[in-house]
Amino acid sequence: MHFIVSSNQLLRRLQMLSGVLSNSNTLPILDHFLFDLTPGEVVISASDLETTMTVKFEVRTEDTGTIAIPAKMLLDILKAFPDIPLTFKVDLEAFAIELISDAGKYKLTGANGDEFPKTPKLIGSSSTTFNGEILANAINKTLFASGNDELRPVMSGVYCELSNEQVTFVTTDAHKLVKHTRTDLNADKTASFIIPKKPLTILKNHVTNDVSLEFNDTNALFSFDNNTIICRLIDGKYPNYDAVIPKENPNKLTIETAILLSSIKRVAIYANKTTHQIRLKIAGSEL
Repeated sequence: MHFIVSSNQLLRRLQMLSGVLSNSNTLPILDHFLFDLTPGEVVISASDLETTMTVKFEVRTEDTGTIAIPAKMLLDILKAFPDIPLTFKVDLEAFAIELISDAGKYKLTGANGDEFPKTPKLIGSSSTTFNGEILANAINKTLFASGNDELRPVMSGVYCELSNEQVTFVTTDAHKLVKHTRTDLNADKTASFIIPKKPLTILKNHVTNDVSLEFNDTNALFSFDNNTIICRLIDGKYPNYDAVIPKENPNKLTIETAILLSSIKRVAIYANKTTHQIRLKIAGSEL
């Protein structure tokens, strides 16, 4: 089995996929990229069992087959290349891979592609489509407030509420809470679920065009361009965030964002390096 591909084109795709890789994989096969070859194209996958991402693009080949290639080794090799055509020759019986280019030949040992975890299928799913820029903006405005406490996994993701009129994104770590509502996004079906951080981090860094979201009770599938991300939803009941947001609060301060931010930056230089606390004192029309 062999295929020819541009080194830069391949590196860009693999760097996107590398966001899925984990440093503490329980299965050695998860330290590999899965290459699934069909005539004219390749589908490359990466997984940590919770999140699986695939990218599909054209390559020069007439062959069919699958091979798992060590992720870190392949990335390190590709980073050392200029943008040149690379020929991959694969021995599917010995799982031996040879990279051939004008800059020399490089050999590495892969693994059986059949050992790679199968991508879960979504049964009984619903779907909707989001504008990519709006979705990325919503993730940027909320993800920073999510928690890292392993004892409270529901707070480690983004809570999404879909309805016919709007989509609401909520994150909290029990100290700060962000509720971001978009009336320019909507869904045909009312639903709510908690999406983990990893797939959302990849989405906000790489999505530009429309994103198709397919979901059921256990998994969510994001599709954009020729890429897919499927992740296991976080199981559990999200805290009642509306209960902690003050209703009919008589105290209201309106201030220009840039002025407030620059003032905080100057004062924060003197803040405690552990707590980073500053005090706000409001008197009449003065802060």
